[in-house]
Amino acid sequence: MYRIVEKEALNPTVTRMVIEAPLVARKAQPGQFIIFRASEDGERVPLTIADYDREKGTVTIIFQIVGGATMELNALEAGDSLTDFVGPLGKPSDLEGLKKVAVVGGGVGCAIAYPTAKRLHELGAEVHAVVGFRSRDLVILEKEFSAVSDRMLMMTDDGSYGEKGLVTNALERLIQEGNRYDEVIAIGPLVMMKFVCKVTEKYGVKTTVSMNPIMIDGTGMCGGCRLTVGGQTKFACVDGPDFDGHQVDFDEAIQRGGMYRDFEAHAREAACNLFKKEAE
Repeated sequence: MYRIVEKEALNPTVTRMVIEAPLVARKAQPGQFIIFRASEDGERVPLTIADYDREKGTVTIIFQIVGGATMELNALEAGDSLTDFVGPLGKPSDLEGLKKVAVVGGGVGCAIAYPTAKRLHELGAEVHAVVGFRSRDLVILEKEFSAVSDRMLMMTDDGSYGEKGLVTNALERLIQEGNRYDEVIAIGPLVMMKFVCKVTEKYGVKTTVSMNPIMIDGTGMCGGCRLTVGGQTKFACVDGPDFDGHQVDFDEAIQRGGMYRDFEAHAREAACNLFKKEAE
């Protein structure tokens, strides 16, 4: 069993948990993920590792409460335990040798972008962070990004915090100012990553994206996380999750990502009803 050491609500829909998992913490690296089950009959769900502490033997996850499985996870408190916490899975991000990088994060994807920015900072790279949210009340990890970034741009869709606009607007402005990046790393909603890649393609800047499609076993056997990259079929769980953004077929990924939206809505409704009954 994997004990929850800490639990914190980062905003109304996003929660941070620190999990006691020494074997995972020992080998975890930025870009990798875990698969958890909150209970014996719970759904297997992948989550990217947001942080880790090898000395304490803990792994930090940050998740958005969007469906039945994440509602079940969020119902647990510090001191409770998860049934499964498997990892680290996937390939670590290749960050060695980069001197100047723009890290672009969108929404809860910032939870994945942060450990990447942190590791680049530790390696001595110049880090420019561009982070975007719909509104002020959804902002997460602002202090953490500021601590590891040489320059940070905060964007909100409605202008309620930072600068009004999209992360693509800010990124293009940075490039036009003359910043020459070894690489742009974009992590967030598929649509955001797609348009970040359209911007960087114009300027010939290498761009890496983190793909998190539907996933079941995390070993490449089920094929649920397949993507088309450079005209070839890849599996995010074993070939990724990082890929060359200019080679990813985002339209296909977006279509596949919406296949189970109705099912997830039903699962969320069922979980809501269950928690209501338990509370009565």
